[in-house]
Amino acid sequence: MLPTTILIDEAPRCIVRPNDTKDLNRFLRNAKSYLLAEKPDGKITHRSASDEELAKWRSALALHQAWGGSDEDFFGVPL
Repeated sequence: MLPTTILIDEAPRCIVRPNDTKDLNRFLRNAKSYLLAEKPDGKITHRSASDEELAKWRSALALHQAWGGSDEDFFGVPL
């Protein structure tokens, strides 16, 4: 999958790149307390990442790779 922005009440919270829809759904289920930490009653949605969000994603991925991390081991970054 392409990098996906996770939104809380339509505000970007993080950008992740799951392997498939099943991974995305698992992340949303397992990360619910993290995602809703500041807004416990918030609504979680997702969409394709914007160009600005992709730039942050690529920057974080480059940092991850600079210390020797692999592309497959990098999942996401808070926004």
